[in-house]
Amino acid sequence: MAASTSPARRARGQERTAPRRSPIRYAMGGVPHLVHPQRGASMKGFREFILRGNLVDLAVAVVIGAAFGAVVTALVADIITPIIGAIGGKPDFSNLSFTINKSHFKYGDFLNALITFLIIAAVVYFFVVKPVAALLERLMPKKEVGPVRSCPECLSDIPVAARRCAFCTAEVGPAATA
Repeated sequence: MAASTSPARRARGQERTAPRRSPIRYAMGGVPHLVHPQRGASMKGFREFILRGNLVDLAVAVVIGAAFGAVVTALVADIITPIIGAIGGKPDFSNLSFTINKSHFKYGDFLNALITFLIIAAVVYFFVVKPVAALLERLMPKKEVGPVRSCPECLSDIPVAARRCAFCTAEVGPAATA
């Protein structure tokens, strides 16, 4: 008989075949607490979600992006605006403001933020978007589809042999032969 079989079952000659499943588990110190039967599965799913590669990559990208934003902000505030200010006569944009009916409008900080945004957008476009597009074009060149015709519903160009439009999913009849 198994060691986990109760004395009453052993006396009757019965052995436990499967472990009992109870909603009560004993925590450290022997104090019982209720355990949700699905909690283990949901925590496993959450752990898998957190440890997925693309989520970790996204978190790293956000951290690096924030650090890059701080670098560009410092570049704009400490180098670019003084250069523009030296040419234009105003060395610091952050102090630029005007007043209308006792309301003070500080547009200098907005100019600094706008220049920072434009620099970040240019860096992302020229150093991320364009190289990735060129790489994808090189690795996956466009396939020649062959002769095309217009979809009667959305007027998109579809292959002559198509029976359904890839853009509007309308069923199209066979192509008219000329």
